[in-house]
Amino acid sequence: MKLLGALQQALGDQLVLTGERIPTKARSDSSHTGHHLPMIYIRPCSVEEISKALRVCNSYRNPVVVQGGMTGLAGGANPDPNDVVIAMDLLSGVEEIDTAAGTMTVLAGTILEVAQKAAEEAGFLLPIDLGARGSCQIGGNLATNAGGIRVISHGVTRDNVLGLEAVLADGTVISSLNRMQKNNTGYDLKQLFIGSEGTLGVITRAVLKLKPFPVHRATALCGLNSYEDVVALLRQARKSLTGLSAFELMWETFFRFSCQAEGFEIFEADYPFIVIIEQSGETVGLEEFLSAMFEEGLISDALIAQSEKERGRFWKIREGLSLGALPRLIEYDVSLPIGVLDLYAKEVTAALETEYPGVHVSVFGHVADSNIHLCISAGPIDASAEHRINTIVYERVRQHRGSISAEHGIGTLKRDYLIYSRSPEELEVMRRIKQVLDPRCILNPGRVI
Repeated sequence: MKLLGALQQALGDQLVLTGERIPTKARSDSSHTGHHLPMIYIRPCSVEEISKALRVCNSYRNPVVVQGGMTGLAGGANPDPNDVVIAMDLLSGVEEIDTAAGTMTVLAGTILEVAQKAAEEAGFLLPIDLGARGSCQIGGNLATNAGGIRVISHGVTRDNVLGLEAVLADGTVISSLNRMQKNNTGYDLKQLFIGSEGTLGVITRAVLKLKPFPVHRATALCGLNSYEDVVALLRQARKSLTGLSAFELMWETFFRFSCQAEGFEIFEADYPFIVIIEQSGETVGLEEFLSAMFEEGLISDALIAQSEKERGRFWKIREGLSLGALPRLIEYDVSLPIGVLDLYAKEVTAALETEYPGVHVSVFGHVADSNIHLCISAGPIDASAEHRINTIVYERVRQHRGSISAEHGIGTLKRDYLIYSRSPEELEVMRRIKQVLDPRCILNPGRVI
């Protein structure tokens, strides 16, 4: 095979794997929808090696799929049998922490938690934070513009990036490793690659913003009786609590399932809505705030974590890892105006229960930034039934003028529904950008558009 020989000549046999040397994890991301190993699996150790690999693949017009921590849920990292995979795990490490500027320069294959700990050791907080922090990689976080639990105070991933380096399909390295907050010199090229899911270039380095590490942190779990109370509580928390860093909502079905699976007993009564409020830095006033919310009738019950262990217990419930034990779990990630989130959840749940009696529907998410997750298990279903569930979930997103993907990306699994959230004119502009940067369409083909 000419392509294999050219890659081996450019990179050496140790970095170019085939056959039984390809790890089984290369089949699929965490959606478990991938079924094939790639033809060739490359593990580059440097930006130069990525550039060489892409130059060769581009000359042979061979599709390339980029793989990071494989924590995605949209099928974006799933290869076909004739694909070349570029795995980013060896391109790893924190290269510099600038304590004066409050920035971190990091390689794309670095595990998020590794970068977080390096920042903490230097006295800083890396604002990007996800439940998959122990296995997801910085490059994947940027490529999908991941959200996470700190968006209310620090924004999504793209809001925490100052500079970026990426390799184009033809091997050209675009190094725009800006370290300044202000740099108004033409097009902000990094934003092209953030959220592009590897379809425009392979992200290799980034300069990330750091924040002072919060010395204090207070976390409360609150039970509420109506969604209107949830929205009112959020409004009051934003107005009254300094350092508000998280406001996470769990609907009762999800909260009860997660508590039972973890063996936790939290509240004596059941509440339709449970909120986690977290305050970082200046934590004076949380108890007084909750007392005032009791008096106004917005909160029916509340607990303030008295230790890091108890705080961890609150967040373990919210992370909902126990849902993975449900049969044929399908996970959705949507964004809608805050005022209709509960209405949307009720509409989808009612429609699913009508067509699939006994279906499990868990709803939770980052209500403060309009993003909720739905985890649906209807037992053993075929492709036709899964398509019908997709339609129920996404059709109602379109009706409420929301987004079919808030933070997980489009990949291959949501591509056919992208028209529900983006106009034909927007999609055409995306295609034009793709054509300019990747004219032979070798980078993650079939993803997004």
